[in-house]
Amino acid sequence: MNFFLTQVVSKFKATLVKFDVAYPYGEKHDEFSKVAESTRGVLDLLVAEVNVKDYGDKDNQDLAEKYEVKSKDFPVLKLFRQGVDEPETFKGEFKVDDIIAFVKTHTGVYIGLPGCIQEFDKIAEEFIKIRDPKKREELLKSAKDMAGKGLETPKNTEYAQIYVKLMEKIIEKGDEFVKNEIQRVENIRKTKISVDKKEGLQKRLNILQAFVHDEL
Repeated sequence: MNFFLTQVVSKFKATLVKFDVAYPYGEKHDEFSKVAESTRGVLDLLVAEVNVKDYGDKDNQDLAEKYEVKSKDFPVLKLFRQGVDEPETFKGEFKVDDIIAFVKTHTGVYIGLPGCIQEFDKIAEEFIKIRDPKKREELLKSAKDMAGKGLETPKNTEYAQIYVKLMEKIIEKGDEFVKNEIQRVENIRKTKISVDKKEGLQKRLNILQAFVHDEL
């Protein structure tokens, strides 16, 4: 079974594996199912599940032990990446958007979250990786030009302007702005606000994740 998992993982740029009980159920399992559904068609990503039995034949118990997953912690998410020996363990809130953001942050796999636009995500990724102020200004101009031409829908035009404003703020306040803004928005989401407001803030968080650069 170890060999099988290794062979499967090696075929994908990233593989997200949920270690869980033999017959999982409940809110967290439902959220993971949403992740699988949301990422269907993303060719570079495999979303899989390893069901571990602690009785009878103890199916997949060897895998759980190999990756130091304890039954008391189920469900546990491990992100395997090509070229990286050890998987990354998910430690955030077990929600579909948080899990997908985790995958995006730690891999080069593109997954479109609500509010995100692929062309602008690419600009954001390049923008946050470089340090040359002149090149950042050039990318900001490119983003402004794209946003100014109008996109497929008014909503996309609105989201595009968020990318532009975030780039302006990063240039003004430095890269720490991203981390601080994520924390600020997350804190607001935890307060008693309307569903529409919470969804809007989640889209802002999704866009902010495009500006998170993880050094692999």
